[in-house]
Amino acid sequence: MNGHCNGKVNDAVEEFQHNNGFSDLIIDTKTSAAHRMHETSRKEAEDESRLPALEAAYTSILRELGEDTDRQGLLRTPLRAAKAMQFLTKGYHETIDDILNNAIFDEDHDEMVIVKGIDMFSLCEHHPGVHIGYIPNKKVVGLSKLARIVEIFSRRLQVQERLTKQIAMGISEALQPKGVAVVIEAAHMCMVMRGVQKMNSRTVTSTMLGVYLEDPKTREEFLTLSQHY
Repeated sequence: MNGHCNGKVNDAVEEFQHNNGFSDLIIDTKTSAAHRMHETSRKEAEDESRLPALEAAYTSILRELGEDTDRQGLLRTPLRAAKAMQFLTKGYHETIDDILNNAIFDEDHDEMVIVKGIDMFSLCEHHPGVHIGYIPNKKVVGLSKLARIVEIFSRRLQVQERLTKQIAMGISEALQPKGVAVVIEAAHMCMVMRGVQKMNSRTVTSTMLGVYLEDPKTREEFLTLSQHY
């Protein structure tokens, strides 16, 4: 029995090697890595080229506020602020294809997948929790990639309603699942630090696609599970 099995294994290995299995895999991996490195270098160069204009803009803002931008404590503040703004809006220069990086897998799984309590910071929103659910249609994605998709759309100038829909549509377009559900609960600092100054206010938005929109029981299941956070 063992000899018969070993013979089949050896034949399979020889066939795989004959078809250049590992060679093709290594070449594909290297090509993908090289492409990512090129894209990263290009985006870093673009960011660097935009820094002087952003730095000048922050210098102007500080001066108009009545600050002395030549004093020691503020000499590098415009540059630091410019770099911070680039980080906080880096989602404009990222795509779902960039972060998924082929991390979508064929899998015969058709039950609900939920990732909840994803921390997210966005300009306008602060300290929110993002809850995501989807029902696969023969394809699943690495769970961390869902958090990265949230990051792409949150690192932009946003309103919560648009952000919720963009996350749901992005996942739907990438995975073509049976359904996608996204709920965001956020505290808005523009309502806490200024304006009405309501410390405990929260804004909740949701987007339901596919079976989550069509089937009340599926939607209820997601909402019940996502509330335990």
